[in-house]
Amino acid sequence: MFAKDIGIDLGTANVLIYIKGQGIVLNEPSIVAIDDETKRPLAVGHEAREMFGRTPGSVRAVRPMKDGVIADFEVTQMMLNAFIKKVNGKSFFSRPRILICCPSNITQVEKNAIKEAAELTGARKVFLEEEPKVAAIGAGMDISKPSGNMVIDVGGGTTDIAVLSLGGIVTSSSIKVAGNTFDNDIIKYIREKYKLLVGDRTAEDIKFTIGSVFPNGRNDKMEVKGRDLVTGLPHTITLCSEEVEEALRESTYRIINAAKSVLEQTPPELAADIIDKGIVVTGGGSLVHGFDELLSLELKVPVFIAESPLTCVVEGTGILLDNLHLVGK
Repeated sequence: MFAKDIGIDLGTANVLIYIKGQGIVLNEPSIVAIDDETKRPLAVGHEAREMFGRTPGSVRAVRPMKDGVIADFEVTQMMLNAFIKKVNGKSFFSRPRILICCPSNITQVEKNAIKEAAELTGARKVFLEEEPKVAAIGAGMDISKPSGNMVIDVGGGTTDIAVLSLGGIVTSSSIKVAGNTFDNDIIKYIREKYKLLVGDRTAEDIKFTIGSVFPNGRNDKMEVKGRDLVTGLPHTITLCSEEVEEALRESTYRIINAAKSVLEQTPPELAADIIDKGIVVTGGGSLVHGFDELLSLELKVPVFIAESPLTCVVEGTGILLDNLHLVGK
């Protein structure tokens, strides 16, 4: 029996795996819980996320990916091994080919690290492809024609912005401002304004439950529990949407300015196409309330959120697995 080709979206926040002929078979957080004494993984993915911020001294729950690249090589390899074993099981006898996505504008050293981590899981061959290109394909854009397509992929660690034509990237930018930055902004805002310490999971809940990046976009409130930095005791505050918008404003505008800069470098003919077609936004960060409206207002171009923004990249790997001759390396 032959190995099936595998597509991996190795994200800062989540890892998604696509197997040719089966579709998306895994979507789990990129978190590993490690026993400090034995240096062995205790849990990966959902199980490890449940432990995040709640572990005893001898156990660490870590995110081995930072800003779209490998921050901890050994742990990334453990995580990939565990995930591939989970979906691979004993159904393959030979080694699969793996297509893995990476942010645009990362260094060759960082690319090699991603490639090596995948090779060490037992892959026969590893292909790398840039994330915005794969996201555009997964969002249903036809990038093979000589016409301009623009995609903004707001992931966990990076936001990748690219203009594509004839199957390649014409202009692009990758900035380390994305979903995790939004979470950190919320944590910082609550700490400075209310002297309350909250964790990453609480910040993420706030972002999607009452968060908005569009001024006066929504008017919701939420009770937030955390630790009072003055008394050291548990404490509850009430947070409103306007405060979340204020907390996220600076990071949101950094993404908008990066998108403006990519548009400024785009050849005029392709820019004209983008005005007609609009910009497609993918990635989990795009789901923050009002993100598409604010982008459209600031860039003066229609903006659409992809049909399934969270899985666009891995669905794109699925399409590319059928057309591996289109993959650069």
